[in-house]
Amino acid sequence: MENLFAGDGQTAELIQQAIAMVMAYAPKVLLAVTTLVIGLWLINRFVALLDVKIGAKDPTLNKFVCGLISAILKILLIISVASMIGIATTSFIAVIGAAGLAIGLALQGSLSNFAGGVLILIFKPFKVGDTIEAQGFLGAVAEIQILYTVVNTFDNRRVVIPNGTLANSSLVNVSIYDKRRCDMTFGIHYDDDIDKAKAICKRLIEEDGRALTDPAPRISVGSLGDNSVNLIIRPWVPTDDLWPFYWDMQEKVKKAFDAENITIPFPQRDVHMYHEK
Repeated sequence: MENLFAGDGQTAELIQQAIAMVMAYAPKVLLAVTTLVIGLWLINRFVALLDVKIGAKDPTLNKFVCGLISAILKILLIISVASMIGIATTSFIAVIGAAGLAIGLALQGSLSNFAGGVLILIFKPFKVGDTIEAQGFLGAVAEIQILYTVVNTFDNRRVVIPNGTLANSSLVNVSIYDKRRCDMTFGIHYDDDIDKAKAICKRLIEEDGRALTDPAPRISVGSLGDNSVNLIIRPWVPTDDLWPFYWDMQEKVKKAFDAENITIPFPQRDVHMYHEK
């Protein structure tokens, strides 16, 4: 019986200690959870407003800067909440530092992408809205994020390219200039009149309002091929009109050559047969 009462006394003491701990830590935990929830809400609101403000001035910076600021503020919030609960901040920071070092060694590629994003924002080889050709993809830059650049291709695909790759490899910015040269080649038969064919091409270019007069278009004999005399046509057009102009000219030249009896030859071979006696 004495052992039973002694056990009941120990249980009561443990219950009293548990109640005391709950009474001591419950307000801290409640305050920490409230701070965490309100803090995350405020951070998200602040980052959303910052995204709108920066995006109105420079759409290239907003995703990168907002993502970086959001990560920093959330880390500071977690440290503050941990100190409210009673975790020593110095120890917590030391643990975060050690974990950060380990994570940094494990995620060297991600750190390379982050550094690449910083270089892209500093040197600006392209910006949001530019059309670039990189890593085998051609499309418009939609976002420059902390680690990746998002490109929307013209056949409606979303391509995510690491910033480290873009910063350390060659790329083509197609839309950086407001005008581009449209390179075309048309072959005519060796028996056809070269001057007449050049005059037809010149007329078609002049009739198209998209072609620029400065620089003046160039029409020349580019090469004497195996099956044709190749005329090179080099007009300049606004960048946005490059491909529509190119496709329209292919059709117009073919129809005009047919109307003027200018032949566009196809590959062919003459076979001579000899009979030996």
